Amino acid sequence: MASIRKRTGQRGTTYMAEIRVSGKKAVRKTFSRMTDAKGWISNNEASVKSGEYARRAKSEKYTFGEMVEAYIDLHPQFKVRECQLNWWKQKLGDELLADIRSSDIVELKEELSRTNSRFKRPYSNATVNRYLAALSHCYSKAWEKEWISVHPMIGKKVTRMPESADRDRFLSDAERNRLLAACQASNSPNLYPLVVLALSTGARAGELTGLRWADVDLQRGMAVLHHTKNKEKRALAIKGLAHSLLIEFSKVRRIDSGLVFPGSDGQKPWPYRKAWIDALTKAEVTNFRFHDLRHTCASYLAMNGATTAEIAAVLGHKTLAMVKRYSHLADSHVADVVERMNQKVLG
Repeated sequence: MASIRKRTGQRGTTYMAEIRVSGKKAVRKTFSRMTDAKGWISNNEASVKSGEYARRAKSEKYTFGEMVEAYIDLHPQFKVRECQLNWWKQKLGDELLADIRSSDIVELKEELSRTNSRFKRPYSNATVNRYLAALSHCYSKAWEKEWISVHPMIGKKVTRMPESADRDRFLSDAERNRLLAACQASNSPNLYPLVVLALSTGARAGELTGLRWADVDLQRGMAVLHHTKNKEKRALAIKGLAHSLLIEFSKVRRIDSGLVFPGSDGQKPWPYRKAWIDALTKAEVTNFRFHDLRHTCASYLAMNGATTAEIAAVLGHKTLAMVKRYSHLADSHVADVVERMNQKVLG
């Protein structure tokens, strides 16, 4: 419902136009002429009813930086996204949300694809896409808060970078033997048990470096991961060589830390990357990432008769689609599958 109130005061006659919609805050604006007040109502009544007017007003009030800060406050668990969004914030932080166009994001996407990472090489297409995904989710939350009237990431204006097919790199027997020998000879006592655990269980690096002794049951040969990629707890079957190593490792654990693999201060996880790269170099294993130990574990499981369902259970995948590439059938319990593979491959 719209109305116009005529007011006469010391400054003369004015006309206050008002648009009211049930359940929404009334929108008002004052004019010096009746025709302007009527024109404003005619132009904005539909957008006030749809909520677009309020969105447009907020998008002209809030900056991109404020949107990112609000998102980070709301989602403190997304540490990776915080880093990614801070890159966008450095570029667009002071811009009003209303002034940012899809073309601006496309231009920055191209700049990001030419940027070198901390490893002195350009970001991969997959990494650029993760940055875009973080930004898109941030905008989606801003849409829910009615901070924007247009979502610049929706549609075909900001396209994702092409990515290669799923990576299937895994260790050959010779590479595995050389790598494990290099890890065992490392100056860091953490590296060998960490790599054997990753190879044995298929757990991610972050899951293992964040593992705490309180969540490890050495007697049963099990551990519980509380912080996983899909936000669900997962049990690890720790068998064979990994189990033996962890028993020995527990005998020299640090009393000032509850972490299985603590960093120098005992409070943060051990930064494994330098020791890992050194071991790869010494073992002459190329084109191999720590995450590929997860693929290697899955491949070994498959070659030892595990079903896709069993592999999915070991890796913690919710669906079988991610593990179809490892599909070799066998009938056995998940823990038995892990133990059988460990006995055959790792001893």
